[in-house]
Amino acid sequence: RAWIARGIIIVALFALMPRAVLPPLELGPAQSVQTRHPILCVHTRLTDEVEPWKVLRTLEMVREMGASTIVEYFPWAYYQPAEGRYDFSAAALRIDYARHQGLRIIARLGGIVPEWARPLAADGSHGPDTLLTEEAETYFADFVEAFVTRFKGDLEAIILWNEPNVALEWGFRRPDPEAYARLVIAAAGRAHAVDPELVVLGGALAPTLEPDGSGLALNDLIYLERMYAAGVGDALDGLAVHAYGLSFPPDEPPAADALNYRRVERVRELMARHGHGAAPIYITEMGWNDSPRWTRAVKPGARIDYTIAALKLAEETWANVPAACIWAFRYPAPQHSYGDYFTLVTPEFVRKPIYDALQAWAREDVTP
Repeated sequence: RAWIARGIIIVALFALMPRAVLPPLELGPAQSVQTRHPILCVHTRLTDEVEPWKVLRTLEMVREMGASTIVEYFPWAYYQPAEGRYDFSAAALRIDYARHQGLRIIARLGGIVPEWARPLAADGSHGPDTLLTEEAETYFADFVEAFVTRFKGDLEAIILWNEPNVALEWGFRRPDPEAYARLVIAAAGRAHAVDPELVVLGGALAPTLEPDGSGLALNDLIYLERMYAAGVGDALDGLAVHAYGLSFPPDEPPAADALNYRRVERVRELMARHGHGAAPIYITEMGWNDSPRWTRAVKPGARIDYTIAALKLAEETWANVPAACIWAFRYPAPQHSYGDYFTLVTPEFVRKPIYDALQAWAREDVTP
């Protein structure tokens, strides 16, 4: 047991050592994005990036690529440790750095329910378990109000939750469009009261063909139809939409029984039927995967061609799509799965060929 005692002594000595205090990062002069295609947007996924210099370097590379907008995720539980108490310091760092780079910010709110806010019957922390009680719906609306108040003027838009038509994002319960609609209506009203100019978006639905009654998910078009029937059209300014191409090219025709990039057009048709056809659609996740071991992936060259063609389609053909955001710019650490092949930059900040291709497309003939 002597080695245990030595280990304890070493740990104690390290704890007593004075800790170096790093000076704040020098941000330099404020930047602006130089691009010919302001529709280009990326999902930055800095939520779990703990080193400020890596946050800054990520956002610099986003700007240098020519993307003008980012989607960033702000989990509820990270910022509200107790009822009525908020700590937005980590969020402020990311938002301040992004603004300094000249980037527009779409904030995705929700995701993880704080333990104190979960009903006793809730299973797990993912998903809006809070919807089991009216009191808990108010908790989330309180958080949205506090977040928008803190960052008023810094945000282009907010997204209320993510993929609520999937059981995983619903506390492993059967997705409930009517309950989600109640959450949206309450939270959107609070956000608009603080900042009437803020764009409030419904949480992007996962494209899926799962039928009503499935324990895994619910078809996104069915779910959206029921959301509108429950009254979200009067509360929201537009929708966030996920548009993955899987193994299909971006011009693959849309169909009710097909999952492809142009499924966005079916979403727009549904919105129009409910008098919401002119509202903006923000594509907050999109892209192709070039893993050599995933059956829904494509070749790296095809990934580049499909991605740029998809951006052009949204820019030139679809009405009122302010941003098309590629999932994902970079992960803080490897996923060790096919998910790593969605990124444009490695965790070590090595640019992939698709980064260079997007930069050439976005910044062609742009004077620095």
